[in-house]
Amino acid sequence: MNADVVSQLPAVRIRRATVADAEALTGFGARTFAETFAVDNTAEDLRLHLESAWRPELQRAEILDEALDTLLACDERGVLAGFAQVRAAQPPAGIATEQPVELKRFYVDKPWQGRGVARMLMDAAEQAARARGGREFWLGVFERNERAQAFYRKCGFRKVGTQIFVVGTDPQNDHVMLKELR
Repeated sequence: MNADVVSQLPAVRIRRATVADAEALTGFGARTFAETFAVDNTAEDLRLHLESAWRPELQRAEILDEALDTLLACDERGVLAGFAQVRAAQPPAGIATEQPVELKRFYVDKPWQGRGVARMLMDAAEQAARARGGREFWLGVFERNERAQAFYRKCGFRKVGTQIFVVGTDPQNDHVMLKELR
């Protein structure tokens, strides 16, 4: 890519979500989840999951929840490029931690993948985890999502266990990955 093209790329910044973002976040979250996981799920299970996890009233409640940080990566026009959610939460049983913080959700829109947005968003998520007093940062990632696993390893996470994540009626295996924040 030449310098002229790079200079034309819209700038991205990270900010906290506000209630006014709930509708956009609902659409973005449902769309990116479906794009990422439709191939591994039945249409019915995907529909059930999207209906239970992505509703404007739910995203409004999450944005207002002081126990949850919702961070948005937006381009200079305000269009969502990605988002992350961070909360203090215990990992599955058997994973030793002192002060764990979970990366609950982490999505980057396909046009922004490979352009540095994910790393910028992860840095902001780690800052939020530290601000919550976290000493360990952990996440669950679908066992078949190798691209995401590679990114998390690049960010310093390592596999420490497994957990079940239910999509619709289908219990699926997630790898639990953890990073020390010391």
